[in-house]
Amino acid sequence: MNRLNAILICAVLTGCQAVPGEGPLSSEIVKDAGRSSQEIGRENTVAYDVVDVDARSARLVSNYVATALSRRFGIGGGVGQVVIGIGDLLKVTIFEAGSDGLFSTADSKQTNLDLVVQPNGAASIPYVGQVQFGGKTLEQARQTILDALVKKAVEPDVIVTSMGTASRNVTVSGAVGHSSLVPLNLVPETINEVIAKAGGPVAQPYESYVTLVRGKKTGTALLKTIIENPSENIFVRPGDQIYVTQDPRTFTVLGAAKINRRIEFGANDLNVLEAVALAGGGTDAVVDAKGYFVFRYEEADVVRSLLGTERFNAMLNKGMQPDSVGRYPIVYRLDMSHPDSLMVGQTFPIKSRDVVYVSRHPSVDLIKFLNIVARPVGVASQVSNVVDDFTN
Repeated sequence: MNRLNAILICAVLTGCQAVPGEGPLSSEIVKDAGRSSQEIGRENTVAYDVVDVDARSARLVSNYVATALSRRFGIGGGVGQVVIGIGDLLKVTIFEAGSDGLFSTADSKQTNLDLVVQPNGAASIPYVGQVQFGGKTLEQARQTILDALVKKAVEPDVIVTSMGTASRNVTVSGAVGHSSLVPLNLVPETINEVIAKAGGPVAQPYESYVTLVRGKKTGTALLKTIIENPSENIFVRPGDQIYVTQDPRTFTVLGAAKINRRIEFGANDLNVLEAVALAGGGTDAVVDAKGYFVFRYEEADVVRSLLGTERFNAMLNKGMQPDSVGRYPIVYRLDMSHPDSLMVGQTFPIKSRDVVYVSRHPSVDLIKFLNIVARPVGVASQVSNVVDDFTN
């Protein structure tokens, strides 16, 4: 090796890290994995870990079923005891045995009264006065009216019928056929059934998100997940608010791929190989076959299973923190130099908002740096020979 080569290699070893590049090298991503801000030497860094995509990890990630709604609200069950509520429309029919009673005549022995339950939960009935209906079943309301009429009417009997259940409505709005107040039946009804009553979603299930608001609790799930996972198709309750949002799932590709941009899934499912293909694949001249990465905020259960409890707790101690919905930062690495990666990659799913990063090969930075330092001294023609000597 001549003196020029030695000088250039020395310069490379001391200054190659300063060469401009489209993101970090594979070695830099791996180096920072599992380290705290103090260990890295920078403040407020995001603590993450790297997991190799192999048969086990791909299977674990693909088999995970999100349970955002059932975990947040519980799946529910029967409707329980149905009671009268404010705004309900009731039909009260009063019968009398005699023809000259309070509610009977020679032509009819019954009287029908249409009532609306007022904000105080009561409604007025002639000769009875204010009757408290709110919180009572139809039978309890019937018995209350009957007891009040025993000494006033002639052998009375009463039937209370529900004609409208304003207190048992569910609001469905957003990207559905027609936003509406959906009245609940006396049988349990699920989210999918209620959305169907509102005309169904206007977009495909894989790009429709369902948000359920119940009291002070809020939960969001992909409609596709609700359809495929029965435990997520929970039962709704009176007063629930359901909002359906059309939000096409996308992922972002960066680095040494031929296309760097945000890309829509355009399909029900997408694996990592298909995601790379949608970006045109890696650029042969610069791509690092061992450096295909997926940056993701992953579900806590998945991260704990991948890392193991001990490693997971260690990462928490190093500063790994969840996002607003409890997911943790994780980086998946796919080594495309292994033949089985073409099989494993087919089973590893891409999720919405993932960042797929294709790392460049370290020699790219070497060539860039040698070109930079060689030109001023008039030895650019020898750069390729130096690279060969250095890399061989």
